[in-house]
Amino acid sequence: MVVNIEPSWNEALRKTFEQKFFTDLVSFVRDEYASTKVYPPGKEIFSAFNHCPIDQVKVVILGQDPYHGPGQAHGLSFSVKPGVPFPPSLQNIFKEIESDLGKPTPAYGDLTRWADQGVFLLNATLTVRAHEAGSHQKKGWEEFTDEVIRTISDTCENVVFLLWGAYAQKKSALIDSRKHLVLKAPHPSPLSSYRGFFGCKHFSKANEYLIGKGKKAIDW
Repeated sequence: MVVNIEPSWNEALRKTFEQKFFTDLVSFVRDEYASTKVYPPGKEIFSAFNHCPIDQVKVVILGQDPYHGPGQAHGLSFSVKPGVPFPPSLQNIFKEIESDLGKPTPAYGDLTRWADQGVFLLNATLTVRAHEAGSHQKKGWEEFTDEVIRTISDTCENVVFLLWGAYAQKKSALIDSRKHLVLKAPHPSPLSSYRGFFGCKHFSKANEYLIGKGKKAIDW
């Protein structure tokens, strides 16, 4: 199957794209876009991949679902386009960066600048119906993104995985912790951020690890 995705990912995931579950997933997603309102816009489904070729991945931040409100989701986990109000979890991410690194909260929530530095902003599910959280779960996306995580673990070296919340932390089973750094904390959601997301210092820890491996730090 031909998938409109960045060439290095197309090569790395070629066998996955040929599997029946992925063919079925594509059929489901196409039908959904044709019959109802789905986010993100179709051309932005694979934004995380298109901004961050596989050989440039330094950090993986795993989310669960895309935002399901108008104009929010654009294919990067936790990110919103300029001019869109910060969702609560993103607001808390910026609070932790300010506490950890002394960097003030930016004027906008578009994390494309992170993605272009090698931060792979992956949601476990890449599409969602408008105003229906979780509506595209268990349709094949999780099987696909699990394979993406395995592929990064197998083919890349010295990647930092930031796993926030119980859902993301289950994905640690897919990651070889002998060759990568896995950092875990509660989710940045207001429901759980005070249980240990605030004060986790994942952003400085990620940079210390990258520098120690001879890589350039992320400008968070």
